[in-house]
Amino acid sequence: QDFRELRALCLSQGLLFEDPTFPAHISSIGATLLPEEKLRQIQWKRPTELQRNPYLIMDGVSRFDIMQGEIGDCWMLAALGSLTLRKQFLENVLPKDQGFQDDYAGIFHFRFWQYGEWVDVVVDDQLPFLNGRYLSVQPRTSNEFWPSLLEKAYAKLQGSYQNLNGGYLSDALVDLTGGVQVQFSLKDPPPDLEEILKAADKSRCLMGCSTSGQSKRNIELRNGIVQGHAYTVTGAVKIPYKNGWKHIIRIWNPWGHGEWKGPWSDDSPQWDRVEPKYREALLRNKDDGEFW
Repeated sequence: QDFRELRALCLSQGLLFEDPTFPAHISSIGATLLPEEKLRQIQWKRPTELQRNPYLIMDGVSRFDIMQGEIGDCWMLAALGSLTLRKQFLENVLPKDQGFQDDYAGIFHFRFWQYGEWVDVVVDDQLPFLNGRYLSVQPRTSNEFWPSLLEKAYAKLQGSYQNLNGGYLSDALVDLTGGVQVQFSLKDPPPDLEEILKAADKSRCLMGCSTSGQSKRNIELRNGIVQGHAYTVTGAVKIPYKNGWKHIIRIWNPWGHGEWKGPWSDDSPQWDRVEPKYREALLRNKDDGEFW
């Protein structure tokens, strides 16, 4: 499908694009993502029906724009959160030649790396809703739609939304960059893991991490960490603490809320022993899913 040709055709006919290859139909959701009666209740709505002034992007692209919906695609959203920190990669995936303001025809496109080349994926902007709630990733700002539309294009690439329900963070990082992925097991980590992370952060690598457990159940432990869940690594620094140095790592939860409650968390007493200039630079005490 050629994005420019299809958009020009829709504009000349005064029609909004409806994608015949990934239609607003149960087949695009997947037969077993939800019980059958719920699948039948799904409604598809365009951003222009939901908001008076929808935008693809407002005030730039940020991980804090993303709030995971009903689909278990934290693995993909954690990779996407990482991508937002690296603007030079983001423009590959999210072309700038589209929006709701100019030449809007209900059609958008995104690019993903597949088997050695960039593949352009076209979608219409009909999004699935169940009982008035987003089935897909929901925008934190109600009229910003890049996360939902990009997720839809990735679902199309994978065959259905159901095929996003569980997956590997490392696969998504490759699909969004064309890069090479390296994994470390925390059961048996390299002795210099903190230095590796700090160097990786400095050299602008995309990073994520995940917990073991049943991803279908998403049990939140007492310490705030979710089992069977993927997170984005958004920073790694070494700061003076007491009489030495401390390596701390910043992590973001694609739910957009739900944080670690232990040492170095937003309210933890450790921060009281950190010089104010470091504390002010590093600590954001907000329930936004991000924590040290």
